[in-house]
Amino acid sequence: MSGFGGAKQLRLRVGRRLRIVGLTGITILALAGCTVSPTNTAVSGDEKEEKAAAKPVVLKANPRDGAANVAPGEPITVSARRGTLTKVTLTGEDGTPVKGKLSEDGKRWVSAQPLGYSKTYTAKATGENPDGKQKTTTSTFTTATPQATTTVSVNPMDGETVGVGQPLVFTFSTDIPDKAAAERALRVATEPATDGAFYWFDDSTVHWRPKEYWTSGTKVDVNAAIYGKDLGGGLFGAEDQHSAVTIGDKVIAIADGASYQMKVSINDKPVRSLPISMGRPGYDTPSGKYVVMSEHQGYTMDSSTYGVAVDAAEGYRIWVEIATRMSNSGIFYHSAPWSVYAQGNTHTSHGCINLSPEDSRWLQSVSNKGDVMIVKNTGGPALEPTDGWGDWQIPWQEWLTGGERNS
Repeated sequence: MSGFGGAKQLRLRVGRRLRIVGLTGITILALAGCTVSPTNTAVSGDEKEEKAAAKPVVLKANPRDGAANVAPGEPITVSARRGTLTKVTLTGEDGTPVKGKLSEDGKRWVSAQPLGYSKTYTAKATGENPDGKQKTTTSTFTTATPQATTTVSVNPMDGETVGVGQPLVFTFSTDIPDKAAAERALRVATEPATDGAFYWFDDSTVHWRPKEYWTSGTKVDVNAAIYGKDLGGGLFGAEDQHSAVTIGDKVIAIADGASYQMKVSINDKPVRSLPISMGRPGYDTPSGKYVVMSEHQGYTMDSSTYGVAVDAAEGYRIWVEIATRMSNSGIFYHSAPWSVYAQGNTHTSHGCINLSPEDSRWLQSVSNKGDVMIVKNTGGPALEPTDGWGDWQIPWQEWLTGGERNS
C-alpha cells in the first residue's frame, strides 16, 4: 500500500509541473503576440501619394478679393499648392486682358504688364490636383488713386560710354517720403557683378556708386521702374526710365598744385604730363577727387554763375574753345591761351585748371564723362561731396550710412 501511495504522489507532482509549464508557455506566447504589429495595417508609399493626391488644389491670388489701393506697378500673382494652374486671366473692367507668365512648374503666374491708376481688375484662376480635380478662384480689386506723382531722370543716359568714376545719378521731380521704396524701384544690374550702394544727397537726389572704381568694360543696366510704385505719403511714380551704359577706359588725371603738372594715366599706364595753372591765392582750387560731369567745345565762362558780377573788379565773361565741367560751383579744366606763360610755374586762375589749347584738346579727346580728376596740393579747401559728383570724397563706410536699405 505504501508503494502505491508513493506512485500516486509522484504522478500528482509531475502533473502539477506539467500544468505549470503549460501555463508558462501560454503566457510567453501571449506576451510575444502583443509585440507584433498586424501586417495589414502598414501604409505603403503609393497609398500615401494616393491620399495626398486626393486633397484639393489650394489657389491663392495676391491681392486678395476686395482689396483696394493696390499699387499698379507691383506684380499681380496667383499660386497653386497641391496641384498646378491650368488657366489664369487678369482683365480690366472693360474686359481688356493683362499679359502674364506662368512658371515652368505651373505653380505660379505673374502679371507682365503694369496696371492703370484708379481701375478695377479681376483675376480668375483654375487649378487642378494630380488626380484631375479642378478648383477655381476669383479676386476683384481696385488700384490706387495717387495724391501726386513724380518723375525721375537718370544720368548717365542710355547708350553712353563713361569713365570709371561715374556715379549713377537719380533725380526725382519732388521729395520722396519713402526712400527705401524708391531704392527698391531703382534696379541696377552689372556684368560683371559689382558691389555698390545708394546714398541720398537730399530728399530728391540719390546716387548709386560702386565700392571701388568701376572695372573697364563693365556693362551697367539701370531700370528706374518707378511707375505705379507707392513712394509714401500718397506719392506714386509717373513713368519708368531705362539706361544701359558701358564703362570705358580707366582715365585718371592728377593735378598737383606743388609741381604745376597734371599727370594723365590710361588703364594704369602713365601717358602724359601737362603743364597747368590753377587758382591763385584767394581763389584756391578745392582739393579732392572730382568726376568729369560734361564736355564742351565752345563755351562761355561767366563769373556770375558763382556769384561774381561780370562788371565787378574780379568779374569776367570769356569764350573758350575747350571746357570740361568738374563741379557745380564752376570748376572746369579748359583751354586758356592767355595763361600759357604761367602754365607749369604760376597759379593765376579764378579756381579752374588752365591748359594750353593743344593740351586741353588732347585731354578731352582721350577722356569721357565719368573720368576721375584728382586735385591736390592747392592750399584750398576740400571739395564738398555735394559740389557736382564728389561721391568719391565720401569713404565707403560712411557712404553705406546714406542709403535707406544699407543698414
